[in-house]
Amino acid sequence: MTTRPLILLPDPKLREVSKPVERVDDDLRKFADDMLETMYDAPGIGLAAIQVGEPRRLLVLDVAEKDEPRNPQVFINPEIVERSDVRNVHEEGCLSIPDYYAEVERPAEVTVDYVDLAGRKQTLKADGILATCLQHEIDHLNGVLFIDYLSKLKRDMVVRKFKKLARERAPARMVG
Repeated sequence: MTTRPLILLPDPKLREVSKPVERVDDDLRKFADDMLETMYDAPGIGLAAIQVGEPRRLLVLDVAEKDEPRNPQVFINPEIVERSDVRNVHEEGCLSIPDYYAEVERPAEVTVDYVDLAGRKQTLKADGILATCLQHEIDHLNGVLFIDYLSKLKRDMVVRKFKKLARERAPARMVG
């Protein structure tokens, strides 16, 4: 397994809509393993393929508590097919927006159709942190970031901060 570099805000790739995965094969399974390794290394509880520069409809997550054994999950072509009317607020963060957290309101329960690593269609009904994480990562596949749920003022402040950080990280250009 290999860790892959994460794409950070303000990279425009984070706004791309990911393309459906055409087939489940060994290359895709290896990529999913790399994504899990990257997510655990970061450390995080969810990661969408676009966050490592691949605009494919694939996400990985593991919402197991720290004192529980790992429970990696892989979702290929996930689609939310049902949302509850009841809503929950969770503090969210994002590996592509490091060290920034904000409360986001989302449906408390979702039902997700997806394909597993064996190529079989599955349906999962999720609540709690699993529902929040699935919605957050599926948003990534649609070019949506959790900061899009914040007020325009807060969102603009976050984007400005990360644009400034990106400029500071950029290598100096040689003039000659």
